[in-house]
Amino acid sequence: MSRKSPTVLPVFLLLLCLVLLALYSLLLSRSAVSSSPVELRFRPLNLTARRKDSASFNHVIREDINELSHRTRLVTSIRRPVDSFSVLLPNWEVLVLVSSENPLASTPRDGGLYCLFPRDETSPANFSGVLPFGGAVTFKCVLPNRNRRRQPFRQPVLARFPDKESDASFPSPVMPRWDFLAYECFSTETDVVVFVKGLNNRQGTNKSPEEFSCVFGYDIKNAVRTAVTSSKQEVFRCHHPSTTDSAAAAERIKVSIEIKSEKLVVPSVAYYTTPRRRTPQNSKPKSLLCATTMVYNVAKFLREWVTYYSEIGVGKFILYDNGSDDDLESVIKELNEQGDYKIERIFWVWPKTQEAGFSHSAVYFKDSCTWMMYVDVDEFIFSPSWLKNSSRPSKTMLKSLLSTSSSDRSTGQVSIKCNDFGPSDQKKHPETGVTQGYNCRRQAEQRHKSMVLLDAVDHSLLNVIHHFDLNVSYYSWKELPLEAAVINHYKYQAWPEFVTKFRRRVSAFVADWRTRVNPMSKDRTPGLGFEPIKPEGWERMFCDVRDERLKLLTRRWFGSQTADGFKMAWQLQLQR
Repeated sequence: MSRKSPTVLPVFLLLLCLVLLALYSLLLSRSAVSSSPVELRFRPLNLTARRKDSASFNHVIREDINELSHRTRLVTSIRRPVDSFSVLLPNWEVLVLVSSENPLASTPRDGGLYCLFPRDETSPANFSGVLPFGGAVTFKCVLPNRNRRRQPFRQPVLARFPDKESDASFPSPVMPRWDFLAYECFSTETDVVVFVKGLNNRQGTNKSPEEFSCVFGYDIKNAVRTAVTSSKQEVFRCHHPSTTDSAAAAERIKVSIEIKSEKLVVPSVAYYTTPRRRTPQNSKPKSLLCATTMVYNVAKFLREWVTYYSEIGVGKFILYDNGSDDDLESVIKELNEQGDYKIERIFWVWPKTQEAGFSHSAVYFKDSCTWMMYVDVDEFIFSPSWLKNSSRPSKTMLKSLLSTSSSDRSTGQVSIKCNDFGPSDQKKHPETGVTQGYNCRRQAEQRHKSMVLLDAVDHSLLNVIHHFDLNVSYYSWKELPLEAAVINHYKYQAWPEFVTKFRRRVSAFVADWRTRVNPMSKDRTPGLGFEPIKPEGWERMFCDVRDERLKLLTRRWFGSQTADGFKMAWQLQLQR
């Protein structure tokens, strides 16, 4: 009889230990950041609970930001403690949120700040932006190498002079991760919309609202809980809590989502505020059509995109900025000052939240926009009929695509198919713009983008980037034929531009380029693989059809002869 090798048992025990260690580490990394009510606090905080009346169950926990707790993080060059909280982002980036009440908020771009971590490691803290709804000032630093090997990850201290830091005491609070976090909140007149990562993780699979509660306040035992009425993707809608008085109603209150079965509250950097009621005095005229997109480092493309769409009917542009570090802000400022443009930038730093950002826009801008167009800055809608019949652009052109024939139900969404253009022999970004530089595309149309009537959007705010779910009881969905309208999608540009896409995909449900899954997905580039390595012959790829229709149209509308040669309108803007 053959005998088993004496090495089998030790190897088996070793593998078993490794599996148990991995499971323990996973459990620790999740529960450590969320099981303790203390760690949910965005310091400083000193809360008192008050009931609106003795019979009311839904009382709110209000915060007094005039006093500091013992958990406050310190900045050494400022005499009094300041409020900060950190979140671990992808690629070992750390987002540090600082209260708008502290002195740093007035001069966040001055520099000279550092993140001080355990084990005497530091990294520079660079200003990132100001959260538009929570009001926190944010900085980014990199988690040092030695701290990456020790879990759970600890929050850094924000310091002016790291080598002189004497007030830092460790262990510091555990640092929550970006993929399990309540990160934004918005109040409507009828309910509260909370944006949360880590609960509905698979596209098309959403947990029942009954599995969750909205939690308002810091003290978990005494916090207010209200029912969740909708749970789709990262969007949760729930009832308002009762307010105690006008002063409490004006204050910010921490809000999150609780998993009932686990009695687990998701770590949160989101705040609840009572909604502002619309009155005839503060109501402003709506734009018929607005455009929303999520952007990252698109400053060089923005002038062309805004100039084109503003001339054919877009009244307002809303950019959800996913952490750009180019000169996007200055370009927006120049455009708003130079032309008849309305461009609003929303600092939206959260990774892989494009669907959530679009959901946010559908409810947040409902009072200022009637229709919302969701197209990227490399996507241009046009009708082939304009090339034949229009010597000049008209602000009624896009409106004409929204017109519907008489029917039993109003049109709530208009979708337009896309043609994907290739590099067209370009080796760098064309100075005349994408509409002039790229003129060769794939044969088959690819997917679609949509213009949505915001009143028609379903209560869940569910979308898949290309379109929204509608309230189908009242509204219908219209798809335009290619003869009526098409989108030129300048998707595969010159390699130096295209390679920047490897940073990260912004969709919550689309794998990043480097993630080795779904190699045949339409979201991937054929023949490219998982690494930013330029394929041979890239400049001639994706070129089945020579298509210069929009090139000729924009040249007619926006081109002019100057002393320096033929220039497009967006080139001339740079010379002003």
